Amino acid sequence: MATSVSLQNTPSKRRWRTLREWLNALPYLAPSLIVFTVFVFYPLIRSVILSLYGTNPIGQMTNFVGLKYYQRLWESESYHNSLLVTLKFVLYTVPGVLIVSLILSTLANLRLKGISIYRIAFALTISISGATAALLFMFLYHPIIGTLNYLLSFINIGPIPWLIDTKYALFAVAIPRIWLQTGFATVLLLAGMQGISDEYYEAATIDGAGFWQSWRNITLPLITPSLFFLLVVITLNAFQTFTEVNVLTGGGPIDSTQVVVHEIYRSFYFNGQYGYASAQALILFVIILSLTIVQFGVLEKRVHYE
Repeated sequence: MATSVSLQNTPSKRRWRTLREWLNALPYLAPSLIVFTVFVFYPLIRSVILSLYGTNPIGQMTNFVGLKYYQRLWESESYHNSLLVTLKFVLYTVPGVLIVSLILSTLANLRLKGISIYRIAFALTISISGATAALLFMFLYHPIIGTLNYLLSFINIGPIPWLIDTKYALFAVAIPRIWLQTGFATVLLLAGMQGISDEYYEAATIDGAGFWQSWRNITLPLITPSLFFLLVVITLNAFQTFTEVNVLTGGGPIDSTQVVVHEIYRSFYFNGQYGYASAQALILFVIILSLTIVQFGVLEKRVHYE
């Protein structure tokens, strides 16, 4: 009897059982694997190869150039500028979205009459595209008929050249991005807040805790999973911003809003530098991947999942 049990638990038997489980699961995973292969893995491998070759005007690979494009990027002041601009843009948008959405979700979580109308209002931005938002803010930023400058005139502030001054342009581009993503972030945080049991707040009230103390010691720790998810997603989106820049400023003035993705777009479509653009895209991929690993390795330890 003992011999038969030991034979069933041999390493070869366990490996075969594991392989059989994978083979049984493969038909269910196949559709997703095909989609990822076609739209993720193959383009990634193709980009790596393209970044090592010179190309003709129609994008066909001609001669092997090795790491020449990466060396050019290392020495390129315009690419260094685009990295710096992208980093500034991320620092503008990510904290902005998180802070504004925290405030709005806290207000939306209050049990007030008619609060559902308020919740619907801030969630409407989810259905608005980046191009539509950019065109809307282009009108708001207009130096003569723009609403923002008109409102500023009431407090004796002169017209601000939002999109044509290097001092304001990047911040002006960041505002539509913050406005667009705040709706989704607020809905997600509100869902997290409403999932917290009332028993915690009742116990805090009995102990004499006020609203701010309850929010800081109960609400904030228990919504850290949602906050962490938003931090990762919003950071990824900020690094990949293109639409707002392309519509509002086109990378100007004087490259003050020339983020990395728009630099890739300009290199690929306007300059026909296909391998050079692929090298830029791969560097951006490595930066985003490294940052995401750091976020999961460092910040996730502060997340309360229970």
